[in-house]
Amino acid sequence: MLIDYSLYLVTDSTEAVLGAKDLASVVLAAVEGGVTVVQYRDKTSDTADLIRVAKQLHAITKKYDVPLIINDRVDVALAVGAEGIHLGQDDMDLATARKLLGPEACIGVSCSSVEEARAAATGGATYLGIGTMFATPTKVNTKAIIGTAGTKTILTSLSAMDEKVATVAIGGINSSNLQRVMFQSKATFKVLDGVAVVSAIIAADDPREAAFELRKLVTKPPAFCDTKTYKLKSVADLLDAVPRIVKELDLVTPLCHNMTNLVVQNFAASVALAIGASPIMANYGPEAKDLAKLGGALVINTGSVTPSIISNHLQALKAYNEHGGPVLLDPVGAGATKIRRKAVKDLLSNGYFSVIKGNENEIKTVLGESTVQQKGVDSGKSTTSGTEKAQMVKKLAAREKNVVVMTGQIDYLSDGTRTYAIRNGDAYLGVITGSGCTLGTTIAAFLAVHKEDKLLATLAGMLLFEIASERAATRLEVRGPGTFVPAFIDELHIVCKYFSMENPTWLRAAKVEEVEL
Repeated sequence: MLIDYSLYLVTDSTEAVLGAKDLASVVLAAVEGGVTVVQYRDKTSDTADLIRVAKQLHAITKKYDVPLIINDRVDVALAVGAEGIHLGQDDMDLATARKLLGPEACIGVSCSSVEEARAAATGGATYLGIGTMFATPTKVNTKAIIGTAGTKTILTSLSAMDEKVATVAIGGINSSNLQRVMFQSKATFKVLDGVAVVSAIIAADDPREAAFELRKLVTKPPAFCDTKTYKLKSVADLLDAVPRIVKELDLVTPLCHNMTNLVVQNFAASVALAIGASPIMANYGPEAKDLAKLGGALVINTGSVTPSIISNHLQALKAYNEHGGPVLLDPVGAGATKIRRKAVKDLLSNGYFSVIKGNENEIKTVLGESTVQQKGVDSGKSTTSGTEKAQMVKKLAAREKNVVVMTGQIDYLSDGTRTYAIRNGDAYLGVITGSGCTLGTTIAAFLAVHKEDKLLATLAGMLLFEIASERAATRLEVRGPGTFVPAFIDELHIVCKYFSMENPTWLRAAKVEEVEL
């Protein structure tokens, strides 16, 4: 039978999830709400009870032409005439299950690595359950949390195989992350066929409504997803578009919500005001529910990483993702401590970032390729070539499906397809506190007014910020870092307010080149 895997329900009969509800009633409501596959999973009941409940569930699913899959127990699947079985890595081997169930049976296999996925596909699995996506109380013996990045790697490998196998993601998936899972897991030539959910439906007060809402989300792109298919690529075309975005920023005055450390709040607010944005320094997560509705952008700066701060960051991230508001991550000192590395991992696991901006060591840490202990927030001496840096930002941007900026003497910018080197910025930016943080504020403001091409918006913000620094450094009154800061803020304001869109002479100083990889 042709199976629609888009919304795959895995049952859980434990009191912690099901509560006092009747499982058959929950499954009936879920199927009526739009569930397309049901897997009966019960690791504790005896065989007689398993068969009894499975028969009840099968009577329901057959009525709606929805396949019933039995977890692990081939004998139960045969006893009730279920459409298939799902096997874990420690269950019966695939070949034996196929021999017992026959060539037409639907057999799924749990996979958490490329090797497991390829073996199952070669062995004739009908579909793969890929995960665990996120940490979940229903999987206490989880081998690995692979996230969207690990899922994408598996899909990429499967796309190169002759064997064609369906795929569903499983583990901690609910209405708040389902769309992001589908979006970020997508490989170039293979996408997920669906998602498997447990608590999101079984534990819901109204399983029918929960299933209905989840089914809608499966095929609906997330609010933060780019909708523009054609994007400028040549440096000349990109630079031609920058003055219009600068002018739009001045006209719109977008909200720029900063969740940053106390050291740079005043400087960040001054920069935002100078370029025409409307800053708010709000570190309390629950406020984001209202702020995210105002059409602005959010900056999450990990200068401080206490559990309370990270909790607030996660709440704000969720709110902006729900409303499609751009979010920039500045993983300050990401490689300095184990706590900071975990904080960044938690943030990436729980939401989507439009832009990730960091120095070389910070980007390496986010990518998972750092072998150097970072000291404080400084990047330290670079040990990689320009080509290697460009490859890193491209790789991370492709993995996260966003834009990545690596700052340094030469900045590198990529969206996973287009990659550029920017050679602007004055040395004074390296000897004042908060220049990197305020660059994030500037980029976020541009993202708020030009959401259709995040790379172009990011480039516009970077050029404004860095060219303004060069202009400030040439002013007669600037004699060092102390006099540079006010001159820099002045130049940001001057460029935004007094250069016309038709004659943007300031942009002649732009030093941007495309990097072919």
